[in-house]
Amino acid sequence: MKNFFSTAVIGLALAVVSANAQVYVRIGPPPVRVEHPGPPPGPNYVWVKGYHQWNGRAYVWVPGHYERIPHPHARWVDGHWRQTSHGWIWVEGHWR
Repeated sequence: MKNFFSTAVIGLALAVVSANAQVYVRIGPPPVRVEHPGPPPGPNYVWVKGYHQWNGRAYVWVPGHYERIPHPHARWVDGHWRQTSHGWIWVEGHWR
């Protein structure tokens, strides 16, 4: 049981470290695709734009989708690729 607990704690620590790791891509992303979303499924939804995701070898398109607004004053900030001196990094979209 002690070994199981130790393994679980180490696994959790590694998951937290890898979740915060930045992946730098040397190749810039393609232009963002223009999407034409249909009407929202309800009054409390916002369109989250699609984006190019790096899969380790190439960029793949992740289509946009509607997401429910978590509280009345929430605003969605789109994710985007940012160029740095080390390469391109993905900045996750988030609620503000």
